[in-house]
Amino acid sequence: MFRSRAVSRKNGFTRIAQLSVLAIIVALTTAAADPTARFDKLGHQLMCSCGCNQILLECNHVGCPLSDGMRHELMAGVDKGDNDSLIFQSFVQKYGPTVLAAPGGTGFNIVAWIMPFAVLLLGIGGTAMLIRRWRLRSVPMPLPSTVSRFGDIRERIRRETEI
Repeated sequence: MFRSRAVSRKNGFTRIAQLSVLAIIVALTTAAADPTARFDKLGHQLMCSCGCNQILLECNHVGCPLSDGMRHELMAGVDKGDNDSLIFQSFVQKYGPTVLAAPGGTGFNIVAWIMPFAVLLLGIGGTAMLIRRWRLRSVPMPLPSTVSRFGDIRERIRRETEI
């Protein structure tokens, strides 16, 4: 009796997991097939080349001479069914590598992704080492006085300075 409930519960969890995976796959493939969603996704990965330093689809430069043309080129590429790589390559050839909002994950561009994190980690490590070194540093202490009346002189100084 208990065994059949355990098996039934396990089958129920398995079915829920399978349906969740299926729903995710359907959602991803539906979004990928939608040309408007793809245009929106690709347009947010490209920069406007007019000098405004804004994402292509968010360029609000009044009278921008390039953004409308670039948007039409992007929509034409999406409508033709070009893959993302081909669209990006055509934009890079026409406008230069600065048209990409983020560097690609190949070649020298990997350095652009790794370097900020490496510098951050080096900074944190260097700061930790510096703090550790400061904590371990010995503080020089004054040697005991050899003057016979040192205690009397110190007490007199305290009374006169009221410290």
